[in-house]
Amino acid sequence: MTKGPNHVEFSNAPANAIDLDRYASVADLFEESIDRFSDQVAFSNFGVDLTYRALSDKADRVAAWLQHEAGIKAGDKFALMLPNCLQYPVFAVALMRLGAVLVNVNPLYTPRELTHQLNDSEAVGILVLANMANTVEACVAETAVRTVVVTELADIMPTPKRLFMNFAVKHIKKMVPAYTLSGHHRLIDILKRQDLAPAIRHQGHHDDVLALQYTGGTTGVSKGAVLTNRNILANMMQIDLLFDGYVRAGMTAIAPLPLYHVFSFVGHMMWLFKCGCTSVLVTNPRDMPTFLKVLERTPFDIFIGLNTLFVGLLKQPRFRQLDFSRLMLTVSGGMALTSAAAAEWKAVTDCDICEGYGLTETSPVVTVNPLEGIQIGTIGLPLADTECVILDEDGQLLPAGAVGELAVKGPQVMRGYWKRPEATADVMSPSGHFKSGDMGMLMDDGYFKIVDRKKDMILVSGFNVYPNEVEDVLASHPDIIEAAVVGVPDDAQGESVKAFLVSEKDVDVEALNDWCRERLTAYKVPRAFEFRDELPKTNVGKVLRRALR
Repeated sequence: MTKGPNHVEFSNAPANAIDLDRYASVADLFEESIDRFSDQVAFSNFGVDLTYRALSDKADRVAAWLQHEAGIKAGDKFALMLPNCLQYPVFAVALMRLGAVLVNVNPLYTPRELTHQLNDSEAVGILVLANMANTVEACVAETAVRTVVVTELADIMPTPKRLFMNFAVKHIKKMVPAYTLSGHHRLIDILKRQDLAPAIRHQGHHDDVLALQYTGGTTGVSKGAVLTNRNILANMMQIDLLFDGYVRAGMTAIAPLPLYHVFSFVGHMMWLFKCGCTSVLVTNPRDMPTFLKVLERTPFDIFIGLNTLFVGLLKQPRFRQLDFSRLMLTVSGGMALTSAAAAEWKAVTDCDICEGYGLTETSPVVTVNPLEGIQIGTIGLPLADTECVILDEDGQLLPAGAVGELAVKGPQVMRGYWKRPEATADVMSPSGHFKSGDMGMLMDDGYFKIVDRKKDMILVSGFNVYPNEVEDVLASHPDIIEAAVVGVPDDAQGESVKAFLVSEKDVDVEALNDWCRERLTAYKVPRAFEFRDELPKTNVGKVLRRALR
C-alpha cells in the first residue's frame, strides 16, 4: 500500500515495469518493427498480403505526397474515414512519420456527425472510402478541410484483383453512391507518383499528440480524447508485458473490429504490429458468409472481439466446424462479456476468453484477466504501472467489497479532452485519477468488477451512445414535444436504444425512424419508441431517465 497525493491509500499494479524511455515515439517503435519483420506479413485483407516492407514503401510514397503536394506538416490533423482495409495502416504510418495527428472517423457517420468531428478536430485533410464520399461531399464546404483523398476498396491490391473488385463494388453491388468532390485526389494516383522527393520525417516526442480519438459526451457533444505518443506507447508495452511468452512474431490474428475504434486501433494497428504478427482485416463482419470464408481459409492464433460478435459467430454451424487447434488467445473488450457466451466459446473452441476493460480516455486498456487466472464476470487486474481505485461521491477511497466509481491513474490516461479544459477537469479526481463513470468494486483478491454505470451512456455492441444526442434529434422533429432515451437490455448487442416520447399528434413511427436514420449512425437509432402523456421529472423539471429504465 502506498500513499497518494491526498493521503488516500490504493492498491498498485507492478510499478515501473515498462521502459517508456526506450522509444521517443510510436513511429520510432514502428521503424524497429519494420526492420525486424520486413518480409513478414503485417496486414491481410481479402486474401491480399501486405508485408512490413511493402507497407513501409507505400507509406513513404503517401508521406512524400502529403508533405510536398498537400503541405501536411507536424501537428496537422488528418481524418481517416475507412472500414478495415489495407489503406488504413498505410496512411496511418505515413501520418505518424510526418508527425501529423490521426483523427479516426466512423465511416458510417451522417453528414451532421462528420461536420462536427471535422470542425472540432480542426482537420485539414481526410482520406475517405469512395462508398462514403457522398457524406464528405455533403459537409466538406462547412469545414476547414482543404485536402480530400478518395480511395476505392481494392486500391492497395494487385492490378487484376484491384480492377475486378473495384468494378464489382461500384457497378455490380452498387455500393458507391454518386459524388462530385471538386478538387479531390485519388489514392491510386498518389501511389503511382515516383517523381517526389522523400518526405522529411518528423522526430517525434512523448508529448506529441498521436491521435484524437472521439468519444460521446454527456452533453451529447462528441469530444476528442487527446492521445499522445506516451499514452499509446505505454498501453502497447503494458499489453505486451501482460502477454509476454504467449504472443510471438509470425502469429496470425483475426481483426473483425474496426480500426477506427480505439480497442482495435491499439490492439491491431499498434500492439500486434509491434509484435510482428499478421492482422487479418475483416472489412464487414456483418457479412457473415464472407467473414466465415475468411475464417475457413485462415488458420489463426489470436481473435480479438466482443460479446456481440462471439454470440453471432456461435450461432453459425460453419463456425462451429472450424479448426481451432491453433487458437491460443481470445480477447474480449468494448462491452460486458456474458458468462453464457464465454462458456459456449470455450466449449466450441477450447480457448478461454480473456476479458479486459478500458476506455477511449485510457488508450484504452486498464485491466485484463491474466490468462493464468481468468475470472469470468470480472474485468481482471490492473495493467503494469496502473492504479485503479474505487471512490465514493466525495472522491474518498472505498474499501474492498464496496461499490463506487472506478478511477484510473497511469501513463495511458489521456492528456485531456481536445479544447475542453472544463470537461477534462470534470473527469479528474483531486488525487489525479481519471473518473471512468463506471460503478465498480475491488474484490478481496485484487480483481475488479463493473456493476453498473454512473453515466446515462448506452453501450451498443461496444459503441457509446449518449442519450442527449439522440434526444436532440428526436426533439427536432416537428411533432415531438419531449423525448427521453435510455438503454434497455439486448441479448445480441448488450443494450439497445429505447425512446420515450410525448406528442399531441399521431406520429408515424416509420417516418420517425427515417428521420433518425438521416441524422444518426445506425447503432444510435432507437429500436423502440414508446409514447406517453408525460415524462417523469425532478422538481426542477429534469427528466428522470433512471425512472424510465
